[in-house]
Amino acid sequence: MRGQRLVLSLAGALVLSACSSLNPFSSEGKPPALKPLSNPVKMSESWRARVDDAGVFVFQPAISSGAVFATGKDGEVARIESGRTVWKMPLKTTVSGGVGSDGKLVAVGTPKGEVIALDAETGQVRWRTVINAEVLAAPAVSGGMVVVRSADSRLFGLDASDGKRRWTYQRATPPLALRNAAGVVMEGNFIIAGYPGGKLVAVNGANGSLAWEGTVAVPRGATELERVADITSLPVMAPRATCAVAFQGRVACFDMSNGSTLWTRDLSSSKGLDIDDRNVFVTDEKGAVHALDLSSGASVWKQDQLAGRNPGRPRIVGEYVVVGDVEGYVHLLRKDDGSLAGRHRVDSSPILADPQKAGGDVVIQTRNGSIQAVGVQ
Repeated sequence: MRGQRLVLSLAGALVLSACSSLNPFSSEGKPPALKPLSNPVKMSESWRARVDDAGVFVFQPAISSGAVFATGKDGEVARIESGRTVWKMPLKTTVSGGVGSDGKLVAVGTPKGEVIALDAETGQVRWRTVINAEVLAAPAVSGGMVVVRSADSRLFGLDASDGKRRWTYQRATPPLALRNAAGVVMEGNFIIAGYPGGKLVAVNGANGSLAWEGTVAVPRGATELERVADITSLPVMAPRATCAVAFQGRVACFDMSNGSTLWTRDLSSSKGLDIDDRNVFVTDEKGAVHALDLSSGASVWKQDQLAGRNPGRPRIVGEYVVVGDVEGYVHLLRKDDGSLAGRHRVDSSPILADPQKAGGDVVIQTRNGSIQAVGVQ
């Protein structure tokens, strides 16, 4: 049954690829040209490094203990400090999900369902564990545990010391689902994950039991394609709320303690969102970036000048919101009004991975394997 669900999931992604109106990952045609900015904020390269290209996968660099951990499809994992490669460890296998790290352990996953953990200081392999399911997302590493999400949406809680399985969480999913690289967020004893069908769940990290479940989106439509309403990006958390967004669905925020709904707002996104103490920032399917009031979901501003450039997940860096696009540009938006403040090109390949914050810099990994720390002045 698990294999059948996964095949259907992949088939759904292939069907969606033929229909750009329903495919959130398509980049059809040449993106519109960028207009010159007046008095742009200066953005500059702090350092640059390289890993292998991503191929058909999406790799997130991990930032921990002042270091950047990254990999590409060839399975060579690197520790980078201020642009200097401290170590590189070839795993001699294709990697499809990564990287996760807590500064002590570095974890990646493979298409054949192997989870590999390395020592963060030396790069030596600490353990390998097989979960028998493809891994597309970066494992989450925290609190003595590695939590891995497989492509068929199962969650595996592994002991960080030896990789032994502590628990597995599994739930029913729709027959069609979008293939994506969304992992999980670990906060205290909770593991937060979004699911096909628009459900957001909080799982107890101690034993893998369900703590609460919230509905981000309700599938609607006459066909299976129309009813696709998947959460394909990471949820985000504020001190009292956790928020998520679904493709062909809504943005929703929930009380972190019990999962009760605080508010919902109709808006479709496969890209994701970020949050501060006032607003939720989200990129919709047409390429517009929105700021929504955290307490009510009301619109604060909308920036649509990046429409057609396939901008990705917004990330907050200081007083700005950062998004990458399909041509390797990093765009800077003012957090208070959404106006375009600056731009910087990393390379000419798409930025599909989420930008990662590292102090005052933002670390970008492109599909071609460029890793760059970009500073804002």
